Amino acid sequence: MLLEIEDMSLLYGRIKALHGISLTVDEGEVVALIGANGAGKTTTMRAISGIRPIASGSIRFNGEDISKLRADLRVRRGLCQAPEGRGIFPGMTVLDNLDMGAYTRRDRSGIAQDLKRVLELFPRLAERRKQAGGTLSGGEQQMLAVGRALMSRPKLLLLDEPSMGLAPMLIQQIFSIITEINQQGTTILLVEQNAQQALARAHRAYVLETGRIVKSGTGAELLHDPAVKEAYLGVA
Repeated sequence: MLLEIEDMSLLYGRIKALHGISLTVDEGEVVALIGANGAGKTTTMRAISGIRPIASGSIRFNGEDISKLRADLRVRRGLCQAPEGRGIFPGMTVLDNLDMGAYTRRDRSGIAQDLKRVLELFPRLAERRKQAGGTLSGGEQQMLAVGRALMSRPKLLLLDEPSMGLAPMLIQQIFSIITEINQQGTTILLVEQNAQQALARAHRAYVLETGRIVKSGTGAELLHDPAVKEAYLGVA
């Protein structure tokens, strides 16, 4: 088991945002977390990456309890997030942004290999490599955020709303690349409001409602589940 979350709760002040969440991610999987706005998806990702402390429960990664581990040390363990809203460095070039993704690494040849891989995955970034990140389109910035996370060579890649704000054609492209990244050997935990695309590509998935896991199954099972179809796929 690569990631194992057991009975995890999280507070914002006195408000309980997550209520005893349990989920697992096996090595090689794409696991999706779907739910409406405010369900607690991004909060779950922030807890896993160490940005928000948990109130109770545990997070185990690669056999180690990382519940109290600092966020930067989780990156060094192989846990990296491409955050909601992209969070790129707008004044830095595309190449400098990608270099920042490898800040914990010292293996120069490995970094060079991964840069080549990222630029092959995202040819648009190769074309724009000397441009400032802030001058890129929304889709290109999303590619840059995912590419930067890949530069850490993560064991588990956390993707938070990768399709947010993108045109339909770009959404299809981003999800195709996510599938390719997984096929190349990277395990992925994906938070996504586009449930159709997420479930179509996920090995397994969880449905989150008001801070609680209410349903789980394979991506195909949830894609054809009547309650999920009505709530998240717009099918009555």
